[in-house]
Amino acid sequence: MKQYAVVAYDYTDDQALERRLANREAHLEGIRRLAAQGHFLSGGAILDEAGKMVGSNAHFAFPDRQALDAWLETEPYMAGRVWGRLDIREVRLFDPHG
Repeated sequence: MKQYAVVAYDYTDDQALERRLANREAHLEGIRRLAAQGHFLSGGAILDEAGKMVGSNAHFAFPDRQALDAWLETEPYMAGRVWGRLDIREVRLFDPHG
């Protein structure tokens, strides 16, 4: 499995937070499924200075980039126009247990 860091920045229009909240439960349910399958490793929301959610930062494990991209096509935050810009990098996460 390859590991990926995904930093996703939300759209900045006036309805961006509303779309995020509208898609949040479907997004979290999908993340729970990915975690159960061993694909979601860690992550959470990026906050601005006021504590408002403005993006996401997460680590994933997929066989290859194509599998990650296939998942992103179905991700509610992508389909619901929450995430506007993504920075995706292959990474090697430190394992403190060996």
